[in-house]
Amino acid sequence: MKENVILNKTYDFAVSMVKLSQKLVLEKKEYVLSKQVLRSGTSIGANTEEAIGGISKKDFISKLSIAYKEARETKYWLRILKDTGYITEDEFQKYFLRVEEILKILYSIINSSRNNL
Repeated sequence: MKENVILNKTYDFAVSMVKLSQKLVLEKKEYVLSKQVLRSGTSIGANTEEAIGGISKKDFISKLSIAYKEARETKYWLRILKDTGYITEDEFQKYFLRVEEILKILYSIINSSRNNL
């Protein structure tokens, strides 16, 4: 089976968001923001996976667009976590760079798919 880069990246990112959320709850006793970043950070991969199983090109684009929006939301929660001291600048950079890369890939796939409608 051919490797799907975006599926792998979004899955790995989701795993890192689960671990971040667990750390925030266990070490910082932070429950609200940890759930937000967990929800949006794991939704990126879930919607990408749904897109792969889309029944039409429009369905594919729609699901990837949702994944793109969830990735943008995740950037927001990561910034909040950094600016409130729940994660360090180094942790922030590690996650932020990964989600930025995912955003660029998703944007590229969405645009090329729209151009081929």
